[in-house]
Amino acid sequence: MDITEVRIRKHRSEDGKLKAFASVVFDGAFVVHDMKIIEGSKGLFVAMPSRKRSDGSHEDIAHPVNREFRQKIQAALLGKYEEEADAEDAASDQPQQG
Repeated sequence: MDITEVRIRKHRSEDGKLKAFASVVFDGAFVVHDMKIIEGSKGLFVAMPSRKRSDGSHEDIAHPVNREFRQKIQAALLGKYEEEADAEDAASDQPQQG
């Protein structure tokens, strides 16, 4: 299964840990929305879409079934996030015209 598109929506959370929401298209035919890019104690990581249970815990709605595919998704999302962050930084370094 190939990742054919990644969309990132930056988010400014109150605690600063949630960095972005992401959508991923697989094989140009299936999309998963609301993956999260989160700043953890060991760096950025991807959290799968989840729902809150009655006891306050969270349960993944969709998730990879093996480590290799989870790593593939994480690499694609974090790569796109960093690419967009670098582009924003480069744009903000440009002198203002006018």
